[in-house]
Order: sequence, then C-alpha cells, then structure tokens
Amino acid sequence: MPVQIAGQQEQSIRLLDAESPLLEVNDLKKYFPLKSGLFSRSGGSVKAVDGISFTVQAGQTLGIVGESGCGKSTLGRNIIRLQEPTSGRILYNGQDMTHLNEGRLRHVRRDMQIIFQDPYASLNAKLRISEIVGEPLRVHKVGSRLERQEKIEYLMEKVGLEAEHLSRFPHEFSGGQRQRIGIARALSLNPKLIVCDEPVSALDVSVQSQVINLLQDLQDEFGLTYLFISHDLSVVRHISDRVAVMYLGKIVELAETEKIYQEAAHPYTQALLSAIPVPDPVEQKRRQRIVLKGDVPSPVHLPSGCRFHTRCPLATDHCREEEPVFEEKMEGHWVACHYG
Repeated sequence: MPVQIAGQQEQSIRLLDAESPLLEVNDLKKYFPLKSGLFSRSGGSVKAVDGISFTVQAGQTLGIVGESGCGKSTLGRNIIRLQEPTSGRILYNGQDMTHLNEGRLRHVRRDMQIIFQDPYASLNAKLRISEIVGEPLRVHKVGSRLERQEKIEYLMEKVGLEAEHLSRFPHEFSGGQRQRIGIARALSLNPKLIVCDEPVSALDVSVQSQVINLLQDLQDEFGLTYLFISHDLSVVRHISDRVAVMYLGKIVELAETEKIYQEAAHPYTQALLSAIPVPDPVEQKRRQRIVLKGDVPSPVHLPSGCRFHTRCPLATDHCREEEPVFEEKMEGHWVACHYG
C-alpha cells in the first residue's frame, strides 16, 4: 500500500516517482563460485552477470536478448531478488533493494512479479487453479476469503479463461492456457514491474502471438512495466520500447527498438538480426547472412579484451587487448565496441 503523506511533501514525492525511472540497475554482478578437488577448494567462478547497468521507465518494456547462457535469466532473477547479486545496486522506485532484509523485501515483492518460461514446470501439479492463482493473495494476507475469490475470478476473465476452470488441475490445460494461468498469478498482487522470463519460448508459434497480445493489453490496462527476456528478436521487436543485447554476462548494445533493428552498431547485434527469417523468399535470398565462427567462450575462462573478439569478423589486436567501454555513441544508443 502507498504511504499516505499529506500536503506538499506528498506532491513532491509523486513528482519524483513520475520523473525517476521505476527500475535502475547499477554495475550489477552475479558470480557463481566453482568448487574443485577433494576439499572443495575454490576453482574460479562463472561470471553470469558481470557489471550491467540500465534503467527502465514506468509503463515501458525493456527487451533483453542474447544467446542461451548469456545471463539473461540470471539478470531477471537477481533484479527481483530470487537470487542474491554478488555486487551492484538495484533501485526500485528510488529505493535501494539490493540488501533489504526479509521483512522489507517481502513488502516490496508485492510490486515485483515474474512469469516463468516453462508453463508446465511453473505450476504446482497438486494444486487446483484457484489455489495457484490465489496463493500470492493468501501468502500476503490480502482481503477476506470472499474478496480473494472475487479477485481470482476477475483475473481469470482478464487472461481469457473461465471461472469454471478454477476447480481443475494444471494437467487439464494446454501450454498456452497454463501460461495464461501463470500470468493471472503474477497479476494477483497488482504489481508494477513484471519480469517475463522467455514467457512464449515453450509455446507453439500460433499461440505465441496470442500471449504477446495479451501481455500488451494488460500492460495498457494496468500500466505495467516489463523486463522481457527472450532469445527471439522478432518477438522482442513486437513488444519492447527499448532493447538490450547481452553477450557473456554483459550488455553490448542498448537503444530504442527501431534503432536496434535499423541501425545496429555492434557486430554481434548485426549477426543476430541477419538470422531473423523474412517471409519474402526473394528478399530472404538477397539478404547477406552473417555467420559467426566458433563457439561461445566459457564464462569461466573469459577471453581477454572484448569478449566477442573470438567470433567477431572485425576483430583487431586492439580488440584482443583492451575491453571496450559501454558508452553512448549517439543519443540514447549505447554500444560496447571499439569500432561500432
């Protein structure tokens, strides 16, 4: 619940919230230590997220894209504190929530929810749908039993399902329906920020567009802010206001969506875009595909200099020796490349 403050102070706080980003991430890092040997000595670490910074304005969608293993999902889970970050700061609505204790974090978490990738694994098979959607309300002790039931039925209607479905179990639904149930659960506490962790990658193509359209409709109706994680650039383009491209734990390019798709500056982004299929077979044949050589390096033994230099067609000795700075090359267009 918002804090009630009277008079001019309340007005100034509302103004601050309107102008400041809803989410601000500063130099966020998440390292997973590796153990080796009989006595479990430290054997280095996996740098899943390695110094990431960005902001997200209220009501907008930031798309996070990149290959599997680049740290996208780890980033999302760190932001809502499902995993503890190694270092860095996470500011939500101006409040530093990086090191909040369990009690204060529990209160903030009502504003931050997640939609998981796998609609089959993310729902408890032993619970009825009414219990699954209503669980956040029960855990946070929101409303009476009757009010919770009314809210559950309302949410089911909002995601395109019927109240009669509430007595069923998850195995009685298709993948698309299960993901709608997951969306209803995420909406139950009236959150402001939702991390969408590849919410359509496990669904049929015919169902993906329906779920994406649903997410957009809900965003418009409830003023939601999304962090949309995906490896599918065509899906991200459809829903995002800005796009951040990740490679080996770092953001290599960040800009407004159309700038990314029309004026990509980083060679990795250009390669990803060239792999998107085009419906027109003539145009598809005419397009120049950028094929990256080699495999993604190990996050345990990262390359020196630019992390992309082992696969980059433009790499020079400068790239191998010095890591590029993530800087604003043009207004609102951030790139980490010596030549981008």
